[in-house]
Amino acid sequence: MKSTINSLVRENIKNIQPYASARDEFTESTANMLYFDANENPFDSRVNRYPDPQQQSVKEKLSKIKGIAPRNILLGNGSDEVLDLVFRAFCEPNKDNIIILPPTYGMYKVLADINAVDVKEVQLTTNFEPKTQTILLAADQRSKLLFLCSPNNPTGNSFSKVQVEKLLNQFKGIVVLDEAYIDFSEQKSWLSRLEEFPNLIITQTMSKAYGMAGIRLGICYASKEIIAVLNSIKPPYNVNELTQQKALERLNTIDEVETEIQQIKKQKAMLLKALKEVVFVEEIYPSEANFLLVKVDNATLRYAQLITNGIVVRNRTKQPLCENCLRISIGTEMENEKLLESFQSISKS
Repeated sequence: MKSTINSLVRENIKNIQPYASARDEFTESTANMLYFDANENPFDSRVNRYPDPQQQSVKEKLSKIKGIAPRNILLGNGSDEVLDLVFRAFCEPNKDNIIILPPTYGMYKVLADINAVDVKEVQLTTNFEPKTQTILLAADQRSKLLFLCSPNNPTGNSFSKVQVEKLLNQFKGIVVLDEAYIDFSEQKSWLSRLEEFPNLIITQTMSKAYGMAGIRLGICYASKEIIAVLNSIKPPYNVNELTQQKALERLNTIDEVETEIQQIKKQKAMLLKALKEVVFVEEIYPSEANFLLVKVDNATLRYAQLITNGIVVRNRTKQPLCENCLRISIGTEMENEKLLESFQSISKS
């Protein structure tokens, strides 16, 4: 496995000497320890010391919740930093390419452009499923990353496990499985099968189900070999102290998180039923996320009317296969009632 992953890593990354921060060199902290090693301000402001560069407390908590060893976890300043590290580790600028499956999360292409990596697009089927054989035929020896977002954004559906497994077994590069919305899905996370696929990277986040978008914490699960590569190139203190503290607080209230997930699912079912009665709604696509993709008669018009009523949704009409579609996040019961009142008001007008 190690030799396979090593062959995919960029040559200049293989022998890189990571920056060793003061907290990397000395980790045996005690309450009475005096620190003169990192040129910090000595006056206690609760954040005058550098944070743990490896975020061990957060990783240990995640390890217990997810059943994944800390050595298989990397944390980042949002999932976007995690994805950017993956690009920099495996994709040679102006040589390699990635494969994405539109309509999908837009940052994959943005990060590819930033890192000077070509993008091959294989559009999903009309049912929003991967065209597995087309993907494999599109791949060449320079195809380093394949991005699968499941449940997918903006469509909300989870991909077929059979399709995903086939891609994991036959794609010659790294498969990045974005599970930002997995907590809302009836399907199990691929974390339970992580050890079966050495080329699998799973990304999750604390922004959605955990309700912590403001702290910017992205999570990467992968083989210890891949995590070691990513650790060698990440900034030394990429996750700040306040983020680590808030993440631990939330992870210690996992029962509350589960309760909120169930409430969101309940509200989604209510919203789904009510939106079917709106005259300008033409179709509502199946969703295993905390949002609905809704096809209307004129998305741009309806978007503007909702804005006038103080309601902000996402107009996805310019995305492939999403003509005249609005993406609507699930709010609180009160917010959803106001949303429906707005839809009814527009219908009457």
